[in-house]
Formats: sequence, C-alpha cells, structure tokens
Amino acid sequence: MSDRTVVITGASDGIGAASARELAAAGGHRLILVGRSPEKTRAVAEGIGAEWFTADFAVLDDVRALATSISDAAGDDGIHVLANNAGGIFGDRTPTVDGHEKTIQVNHLAPFLLTNLLLPSLLRGRASVVNTSSVAHRLFGRIDVDDLDNRRRFSPNKAYGDAKLANVLFTKSLHAKFHGQGISAVAFHPGVVRSNFAAGSSSVMRVIYRTPLKRLLTISTEKGGANLTWFIDGTPGDTWQSGEYYDERVHTRRVNLRIEDAALAQSLWQRSAELVGIPAS
Repeated sequence: MSDRTVVITGASDGIGAASARELAAAGGHRLILVGRSPEKTRAVAEGIGAEWFTADFAVLDDVRALATSISDAAGDDGIHVLANNAGGIFGDRTPTVDGHEKTIQVNHLAPFLLTNLLLPSLLRGRASVVNTSSVAHRLFGRIDVDDLDNRRRFSPNKAYGDAKLANVLFTKSLHAKFHGQGISAVAFHPGVVRSNFAAGSSSVMRVIYRTPLKRLLTISTEKGGANLTWFIDGTPGDTWQSGEYYDERVHTRRVNLRIEDAALAQSLWQRSAELVGIPAS
C-alpha cells in the first residue's frame, strides 16, 4: 500500500511540527508541510524527510500559489488528509493586504480558500479535512456574517472566538456538501498547549502563556501534537465522526449552540466565498 499524502499547515513549530514528527516516525505517510517561516519550515521538514512549502496566510495570493503547488505535488492520487492547523490570536485590529481583519483571514478565510482550491485533489483522495479550532469558539464566538472583520465591535478575544467558531461552521458545511462524495471533516480543540501562542497578542489569554500559570493550565506541545495526530491517523466513522467537534479526543456537547445553525453555516460559506473571490456553490 502506498503512503497516504498528508498536508499539515502551521507545521513549522507547535503542534503541527510535533504531529509531523510523530507521523514520520510511525511511517506510512507522505508528508507535505506548510509554514510561514522558510527557515523554520525547512528545518522541520528536512529533519523528518518531508516535503515543504511556505505561505503567509495574511496574503491570499500566497494561499492561491500554495494550492497550485500542493495540487501539483499531490498528483493523480490526490490528498488523503488536509490538516488546517495554521492560526493564531493577535493584538489590535490589523488589516491584511487583502483588506480583511488579520484574525479572521489567517484562521478562517485562508484555510477556507485553500481547502476549496484543493477540492479536486481532496475528492480524488477521499480525504479527511481536520480543522484545528479552539474552546474559544464557545467562550467568545459571537460571529456576525455581515461583519466578519469586527469593524463594529473588536477585541482580540472576540475576533479569535469568531474565527474558531467559523472553523467549526466550516467543518459542518464541508460535511453537508461533500461527505456524500467521500470527504470527511472534523474540528477539534487540541488542548491549551504550552507554546508561543498569544505571545504577540494583547488578549488576556497571554497571561496564561507568560506567567507561572503556563505550567499549571497547559499541556505539552507533544501532547497537543498527539491529539492532532489522532485525527490525522483516525478513520472517519470509526475513530471520529464527520461533521462533529471534539474537545481534544472527546466528542463533547459543551459547544457554542451556533454551530448547529445550518443557515448560519451556509451564510458564512457564501460570505467567505465572496471575500476570497471563489464561486459560492
């Protein structure tokens, strides 16, 4: 049996890099890693014998070029797993070169665009799409499809919570639209991981990462990476259920009730498609 082609974004460090190392050690995977930093991404990839590409998700033209490169690399067999793992929480409201608020673009619009551009390869591979979300979707997510950029009411926490809620709604839509064609999708919270997350943010969440609370309230990068690996290596319908959200590896009902709003999920899909310039259907 040939190796499965697994694409992991946000793989230059953190749980993406940890998962990539774990998958490489286990074997049976052709790994394609994506990161923003060429130096860091190359170091991780060369250390495990993986292929790699770079892209800044704050630049949608980078995402478009990345999709072409990955599609070409995947070839006729397609992609078997796409792990949309890149993301972060930032500081003051900052527009990208594309004119969108940075948090929603990096965490949602960029992976939304990448996934849609990779659909032919994902369909050929009957792929699993694994979306790294966060418990923040429940705590802070109050998404307004007509104001994804949070022009009216911005805070770092709300912007991040909205983006992580968008990840779950995107997962629901992928399942509804493409599960019948062989694609499965899942969203999960990897745990509060001990990393540089929130280092550049003005969010109160930075307190967890910059004080002794970090040791008490967080899990290791390796454990968070192992949670990501569990979904990448898992079998949809057996290990995990498509269209659902998990807290670490537990299918939980402690969620933002908005994730069950099918009309909201469809409206978000349509608005996101408009913002990134692809057909909504």
